[in-house]
Amino acid sequence: MDFNVKRLAADAGTFLSRAVQFTEEKLGQAEKTELDAHLENLLAKAECTRHWTEKIMKQTEILLQPNPNVRIEEFLYEKLEKKAPTRMNNNEQLGEYMIDSGNEFGPGTAYGNALTKCGETQKQIGIAEREFIQSSAINFLTPFRNFLEGDFKTISKERKLLQNKRLDLDAAKTRLKKARAAEARAAAEQEVRIAQSEFDRQGEITRLLLEGIGSTHAHHLRCLNDFVEAQTTYYAQCYQYMVDLQKQLGSFPTTLTSNNNQNSSSSAQSTSDPSIPVSSSLPTPANSIVTSGFSELRASSGSRKARVLYDYDAADSSELSLLADEVITVYSVPGMDTDWLMGERGSQKGRVPITYLELLN
Repeated sequence: MDFNVKRLAADAGTFLSRAVQFTEEKLGQAEKTELDAHLENLLAKAECTRHWTEKIMKQTEILLQPNPNVRIEEFLYEKLEKKAPTRMNNNEQLGEYMIDSGNEFGPGTAYGNALTKCGETQKQIGIAEREFIQSSAINFLTPFRNFLEGDFKTISKERKLLQNKRLDLDAAKTRLKKARAAEARAAAEQEVRIAQSEFDRQGEITRLLLEGIGSTHAHHLRCLNDFVEAQTTYYAQCYQYMVDLQKQLGSFPTTLTSNNNQNSSSSAQSTSDPSIPVSSSLPTPANSIVTSGFSELRASSGSRKARVLYDYDAADSSELSLLADEVITVYSVPGMDTDWLMGERGSQKGRVPITYLELLN
């Protein structure tokens, strides 16, 4: 019991001595032992590393999970060491809606089939996103977090000890200056030697830890390469999925109009080969051939055979419903919009969109 009391009293005395020394330094009333330049540079490098590691890690977490509520939930599950519930991401949810709507409209229709294909692709992108997030969390975020919660905490602890040893040394030097009696000076000198030895020892420990920051940078560089590789894989997958989807959608008609109030120039632009993306604004040879074929038909006032490319449901009695791969007779009527022709199948006739047709020789 007496030993504990004495120890507490000694600790209180040390704390008070450090507080007095620190206060006097701030007021300019006491000298301060400066760390060597190399150690100061190492400390600055470590602090800079902590600062930017925190910023990069937090922003990466926002990139991987933009929803702050979900981030908080995942953090709580992690602290409780429980597995967070699996939920669909935005791409997977959109894919589900597209597939459900495609089934509702009918997979046999062009629009329903297109929605289904888009939905399947969105779900593929969602899966790729999930794999990218998992890879980034393991290979990038975890090492950054381990540094902040492990190595840097140890550095901070040893740095604080170094600061305390420095205060002890300077306080001992101050007492030595104030000592007058020979016995008091001898005791003070002994105290300075001990404090100097402890300060030097703690400075060496801190220096060795700080020099490990170089290894931390090398490790983080490897993690950065892993992150970039994961991003490259993810974006390459997404690009390939979208290219494949674009090719599939190329087999569907690009113009689905029943009311034609567009002028002739915009109509001519919308008449394109179904295999060419709608967003393409440059003319292609295939597009020119198709357009010239219909233009010649309208100019000749004759008729041609045409193969139907896709099923088409008539919007009203003035139009003719079509079945894919059937052959019909088509011709132009004066005053008819350039996107349309008259089609005949036996005794049935009506307007048909030219984007559903392929003229036969």
